[in-house]
Amino acid sequence: MTPILQVTNLVKTFGKLKTVDDVSFDIHEGEIFSLLGPNGAGKTTLISMLSTLLTPTSGDAQINGYSIISDDMQVLKYIGIVPQEIALYDELTAVENLVYWGKLYDLKGRKLDKRVKEVLEQIGLSDRAKDRIKTYSGGMKRRINIAAGLLHKPKLLFMDEPTVGVDPQSRRMILDMVKELNQQGMAILYTTHYMEEAQELSDRVGIIDHGNLIAIGTQEELTLQVGENDSIRFETDPIDDLPSIAAQLQNFGEISKVVVERNGLTVIVKDAESSLAPIINQASQAGAHIKSIEIVEPNLETVFLHLTGRALRD
Repeated sequence: MTPILQVTNLVKTFGKLKTVDDVSFDIHEGEIFSLLGPNGAGKTTLISMLSTLLTPTSGDAQINGYSIISDDMQVLKYIGIVPQEIALYDELTAVENLVYWGKLYDLKGRKLDKRVKEVLEQIGLSDRAKDRIKTYSGGMKRRINIAAGLLHKPKLLFMDEPTVGVDPQSRRMILDMVKELNQQGMAILYTTHYMEEAQELSDRVGIIDHGNLIAIGTQEELTLQVGENDSIRFETDPIDDLPSIAAQLQNFGEISKVVVERNGLTVIVKDAESSLAPIINQASQAGAHIKSIEIVEPNLETVFLHLTGRALRD
């Protein structure tokens, strides 16, 4: 089966800065593919190229068989875009915003009116349809942002960090909506720096950092890359000199890698149980004031940590 999206050696540079570095992957019809990486990893730049908003420095991608470079107008017929930034007019109502975006997708008349009503019902905001966007909460604006990308029933939906800054209730609704859209047959490219979202939603995950797509696979395939290693997370006192402590621990024989995080350290070892006591002792000698300890089961966050040597959310 031909993928709905096929990305081949995409590169984007701004001067000497390479924000997307030779990225290749594909997405099949009906698949949720998540790009998991921290802020600044290149996720938004990649989405912007696939949406034809940015021209690649080199490489190409095909969407439903059409090139994002030479067939951009054809590409736009098949994709929906939910940008990271809210793309709405505060002084207009929800209906007026959706009508505006619908006309850009060449929807008109009764067909447009019907789709506006359908997407408002789908996102649970029919009762606020005639209220101005400036009266909406952040989570409600996010949901209207999503609705705008759904009006023309795209085959492939790009969702760039759609839950950033929303309340827990809206986040839950957005995640459920993603799953519902997928059950209806829509393919989705979903970018996030939240490990929990990628774990819940994805058929496959691509791990991206500094513009490089480091690994691709199912969650099971990616966690297998961690192998037999365990991760131990130490929460430490804010006054601790974490880089200095990490440098001292790195030379300790039980530890294969030490990662400095915002409020502590994560150490990677072969066997957490047998290594825990000597590592605690060594960390204390290095000046760490340990407040809590957690042995972390392999997951997408630990995969990212193992592959990059840094924390996902730093």
